[in-house]
Amino acid sequence: MADDAGQAKGTAGFLLEMGMLKRAKRSGWWIAGVKDPETIAEHSFRVALIGSVLAMMEGADPAKTALLGLWHDTQETRVSDIPHIGRRYLDAASNEKVTADQVSAAHPAVREGAQRIVEEYENGNSIEVICAHDADKLECLIQGVEYREQGYSNVQGWIDSSLQKLKTASAQELAEAALNMTSVEWQKTYLP
Repeated sequence: MADDAGQAKGTAGFLLEMGMLKRAKRSGWWIAGVKDPETIAEHSFRVALIGSVLAMMEGADPAKTALLGLWHDTQETRVSDIPHIGRRYLDAASNEKVTADQVSAAHPAVREGAQRIVEEYENGNSIEVICAHDADKLECLIQGVEYREQGYSNVQGWIDSSLQKLKTASAQELAEAALNMTSVEWQKTYLP
């Protein structure tokens, strides 16, 4: 019984830790001058959604792809959202190691499941993994388009870099469409 209580506490602690992602900002956007960038959780939510859409378009498993996207930045509660320029100067632990530490006191099924998901995202090559990685880049591109529309011209490099890294035809197609519309244009489909 004590072991079950410890595992419940360890699992609940992990869930509480994940709440930090709702407060932690994506720091790369500060370099571009964005004063109040999105949080890691906001980014991860749209990555998961985009991933499921890309998987549907590519004939992959949308639930698996969304799950991979949802977990892809969970390690940032421990190592922060380090901008690419900052990574030149740091030797950070692997995402797999951070995840293992995060869930070390959790229920065994949670430990195994979390580690399997992150391992697959980081090292897999399935169509779901490719779609999840594309979703991460496409979300960054779309967020950049939204920030550019708000007057942050320095985000163009993020947009261009994200576009170049897309691998699936579906992600490339959606990126081109997003680059040629405004962030509120979607309403024209539904409003007279």
